[in-house]
Order: sequence, then structure tokens, then C-alpha cells
Amino acid sequence: MISEKGLWRRLRTRLLFTGPALFAFLTVMIAPFLYGIYLTFTNWDGISVSSTFVGFENYLGVFKDAKFWTSFGLTLKYVGVTVLLVNALAFLLAFALTSGMKSQNFFRAGFFIPNLVGGIVLGFIWQFLFSNVFVYMGQKAGIPLFSTSWLADPDKAFWALAIVTVWQYAGYMMVIYVAGLMNVPKDILEAASIDGASGWRKMRTMVLPLMVPSFIVCIFLSLRNGFMVYDLNLTLTKGGPFKSTEMVSMHVYEQAFRARDYGLGQAEAFVLFLLVATVTILQVYFSKKAEVEA
Repeated sequence: MISEKGLWRRLRTRLLFTGPALFAFLTVMIAPFLYGIYLTFTNWDGISVSSTFVGFENYLGVFKDAKFWTSFGLTLKYVGVTVLLVNALAFLLAFALTSGMKSQNFFRAGFFIPNLVGGIVLGFIWQFLFSNVFVYMGQKAGIPLFSTSWLADPDKAFWALAIVTVWQYAGYMMVIYVAGLMNVPKDILEAASIDGASGWRKMRTMVLPLMVPSFIVCIFLSLRNGFMVYDLNLTLTKGGPFKSTEMVSMHVYEQAFRARDYGLGQAEAFVLFLLVATVTILQVYFSKKAEVEA
């Protein structure tokens, strides 16, 4: 048995190394999260020094807020489009850049660079491109699709936001897929080639099942980025035109800080957290089942 003195020594050593990180995690993450949940039960406006406890009134307000659910539905559409396009493009790029082509390391770095640019800066850059460069080129070349700014059209603005998102994150997901493809055993593929398996058959029955862990990570990150998008939404479209591109994160911010209803905004943020957590947990659960079967 471990003596009381030895147990205390081991506990002290562990606290010495893990204590600062644990303290930072509790004060920066857990404490604000719990305080935020408390605020959902108040009518605090974000400024006053006092607030009143209102119970579940804010949560009832969430279900009555039609704009919240409209923006959430739009976000679901945005998530579906970007998750599909980001991962499809990233996998194709990864497959091409692990096939032995010349200068593939250079192209990997080039495709990854957009992810290093912050969403705020990225939004301003593409706002200039959509509103000036593409319009000028479209008018000069006589291309109706680009003759007017996409950001001024409620239908095209959504696709402008989706295109920039794909351009930003495809390179990051590509790196994960490259790592997954490089870990596929070469001897298995060579044996399949000797047995006469076609390229598509090897891809479908060998490469894709072995890539399931990479798909789990990339889809999870894509879902998180899609639901939590705010900075790019703010600088590229500002939720317009006519709130046609106002994602749910932007609506929550507007509710809390612009409308000065912090209690309701925090309640909407917590409901959003629960919805996103449910979606991502289900995605990881069913993906893990596919990984085991593979």
C-alpha cells in the first residue's frame, strides 16, 4: 500500500505540473460557461449592474423567435453545402498531391495558405473581389453572371459566402487527407494491383475504408466551422442583403449586443450549443461505427 506521505508527494507533483493548466482551463472555459448558463435565467441587458431572475422565460423566447430559427435553417443549408464541397475538394486535392506529381510539396503549401488568413481579413479581400474585380471583368468580357456584384443579390450572396468558405478551409482539410492517404499501406495496394483490381475498385474497397478516421476528423471540423461562422459572415456580407445571409451566430450576437437582450441572446447561444453538440456527437458516433466495420 502507498503510504499517506507517498500519496501526498505524488499528488503534489501532479498538481505542480497540471495545476496551472487546470486552473487556466477552469477560469477561462468552465467558469464563464457556467456563468453564461446562469445569465440565461436573467433579464440582464449586458450593461446594468443588476439583473432580475426570470426563470425559463428566455428559453420560451428562443422558441418564439422566428428570426432565430430562420437563421438556423439558413445555417443548416450553409453547413450542408460547405461540408460537402470542402471535403470533396480537399480529398481530390489530397489524392492528386500524393500521386507523385512534380512540385507536390509546393502545391500543398499553396493550397494551405488561405487557412492562415484570418476570417476578418479574408472577408474584406473577397468583398473587394466580388464587388469590384469580378464586376469589372464580367462587364468587360460580357459575362452576365459577373456583371453585377454577387454580394448585392440575396441568392448569389449565399453562394459567395460558401465559395469563400470552401476556398479557406479546403487546404486545411487537404493536409489531414494527405496524412491519411500516406498512411494507407502500399503493400496492400500493390497486392491488389497484382490481382488485377482496377483503380476505382482499390479506391472503393481499400483506400476509402482505411480513410474513415480522416473523414471523421475533417467532417467534424467542417461541421464546427460551419455552425460557428461569424467573422467571415460579418466582413463579407454583414448578413445582407436584407438579412439573406445572416447565419445563426450573427443573429445571436445581434440579439445580445445590438438589441441589448443579453439573457435571450445567451439562451439562444446555449440552445445553439446543444443543437451543434447533438449533431457532432451523432456524426462521430455513426462514423466510429463505420470505422469499426471497415
